[in-house]
Amino acid sequence: MLPRALRWRLLRLLGMKIEGWCAIMPGGWYGGNDLAIGSGSTVNYGVFFDTSARVTIGRSCDIGMQVMFCTGTHEFGASGRRAGQSVVGPIVVEDGVWIGARATILPGVTIGKGCVIAAGAVVSSDCESDGLYGGVPAKRIKDLSI
Repeated sequence: MLPRALRWRLLRLLGMKIEGWCAIMPGGWYGGNDLAIGSGSTVNYGVFFDTSARVTIGRSCDIGMQVMFCTGTHEFGASGRRAGQSVVGPIVVEDGVWIGARATILPGVTIGKGCVIAAGAVVSSDCESDGLYGGVPAKRIKDLSI
């Protein structure tokens, strides 16, 4: 197993934009190199990055186990095949965000700075800064402004 101190450096060598020291745990899936991670962030075990479009993780973010960043989806198709034409959208996670285990972030979403995304949430639309979001689909549950 590759030591944690080397994982972020290896990702950088593979063409991903890794700003500085990050804690990257093993078992992640990287669908390409269109990924940027800010310094001081933690990516936990088994995180899935679909990089059909850009995924940007800000500084000092904490990404829980098995979080899925899905930048690709399909438009509705005809009844013979409902998964129609493929579409993609970038995902942006601003600084200081904490995303709980097994949350799913869908295409085109921006998560504002200082947000907390509850474990298991499905984020299908933008999240305003400093909020706790949870549920399916994720909704703002609480204001976290301090």
